Amino acid sequence: MPRGGSNYIPRPDGHFAAWANQYFDAVTAFYKAQGLDEELLTPLQKALDTWNGLYPAHVKAQAAAEGARQSKDAARAALERQVRPVTNFVQGYPKTTNADRAEIGITVRDTSPSPAPAPSSRPLALVESGQRLTHQLRLVDESTPTRRARPAGVQRAEVFVALTPPGQPAPANPGDYRYIGSVTRGETTLSFESDKGGMQAHYLSRWVSTSGATGPWSDTASATVAA
Repeated sequence: MPRGGSNYIPRPDGHFAAWANQYFDAVTAFYKAQGLDEELLTPLQKALDTWNGLYPAHVKAQAAAEGARQSKDAARAALERQVRPVTNFVQGYPKTTNADRAEIGITVRDTSPSPAPAPSSRPLALVESGQRLTHQLRLVDESTPTRRARPAGVQRAEVFVALTPPGQPAPANPGDYRYIGSVTRGETTLSFESDKGGMQAHYLSRWVSTSGATGPWSDTASATVAA
C-alpha cells in the first residue's frame, strides 16, 4: 500500500475520476463518523463538482478530435490520389517548363550537367628549395607537363607531406603522409619550423574533381628542407 506523498493519487485521468469520487464519499463518511464539521469539506466538494463537469466534456472533445483527424486523413488521401495523375500529365506535357513546375509546386527537373567523374591522371609535383625552411611547390598534370592548366573537371589538388631524417626513404603508404592543404592555382609556398631543417620532405598529391571525387596518387616528390 502506498505511504506518504501523493503517490496514492492515480495518474491516468480515468482512474483518477473514479478514485476522486470514491475518495470524497469515503472522507465524508469519515468526517461524519468522527463528528467533524462537514462544512470543512466544502472546498473539496466544489473542486470535485468542477472536475466532474469538465472531465466528461474533455473525453467527448477528445473523441470528436480523433474522429475529425481520421476524416481529415481520409480526405487528404483522396486528394492526393487526384493530384498524382494531374501532376504526371503536367510533367509529361511537351510545353511544360521548369518555371511552370516551380509555379505549380511540383518537382523541377534537374537539367544541370552530370557530376564530373573522378580524375584519371595524376599531378606532377615540382619542388624548389632555394630558400631556408621553405619549399616552392608547383603542380602540373602528368599528361600536359608544360602547361599550368588543371585537367578538365578538376577543381584542386590535395597535397600531403611526410618528413624523414636524411638518407631514409619516403614512406610507401599514403596513410603515413599528413594533409597540408589544397592547391587551386598551380603552386604554393610551404614553410617549415626551424627544427625541421635538414630533413627530407616527401610530397604526395592527387587531383580532386568539382564533384569531390579524388584521382590516383602522384609519384613521390622529395626535397631537403634547407636549414
